[in-house]
Amino acid sequence: MNIALIGYGKMGHAIEKIARERGHRIVCIVDIANASDIESEAFRSADVAIEFTTPATAFDNCTKALAQGVRVVSGSTGWTEHLPEIKSRVEVAGGGFFYTSNYSIGVNILFAVNKYLAKIMDTFSQYDVSMREIHHIHKLDHPSGTAITLADGIIANMDRKSTWSEDEAAPADALKITSERIGEVPGTHIIEYTSPVDKITISHEAFSREGFALGAVVAAEWLNGRNGFFGMNDMLDL
Repeated sequence: MNIALIGYGKMGHAIEKIARERGHRIVCIVDIANASDIESEAFRSADVAIEFTTPATAFDNCTKALAQGVRVVSGSTGWTEHLPEIKSRVEVAGGGFFYTSNYSIGVNILFAVNKYLAKIMDTFSQYDVSMREIHHIHKLDHPSGTAITLADGIIANMDRKSTWSEDEAAPADALKITSERIGEVPGTHIIEYTSPVDKITISHEAFSREGFALGAVVAAEWLNGRNGFFGMNDMLDL
């Protein structure tokens, strides 16, 4: 498979390494210094582009890539308000687009467990729920896209929570999220249900970026030849 990379930071390098190990060809690498290459013949020769950039540039990158007739796997977070427009463009113009806030298989299993636990805990009002997420100091957005996905899963399954907040004095109906940026931590997410007498905790800790990179390459392999707007639930059938 021919793969184009949009964004060539640490994630881009990790994706390149795994893609080559799995027998794929990297036909184009687009970064800040050569942004116009997204409209090049080399880019158009890609079966799938994998995009990991910034909240400020992701939407523009994805729309340009789709306009070149290249399917896109996106892992940038902090720009999800634009996803409905991407979905609409894919439905009207065709093409393929794959998005998730986290490409780790383990995290997507956590998403499913999180929803199930929230549904159970909705009955037990003595437990209040909170979340903590920890990432490396280079991560610009907060809370993380993964934390927001987890929060949405809780809110959808717990009547007493209607929103999330990073405010220290969050109201009772808000799920409090605390974000920390420390060193080179790849990503840790912790959900706690605390009562006056005990605590229930579920969490996921990434040991390296390789799990995210592998998930992105596997998503590109799955998306190749498919048209539509997809996510991890489609690929993993969770």
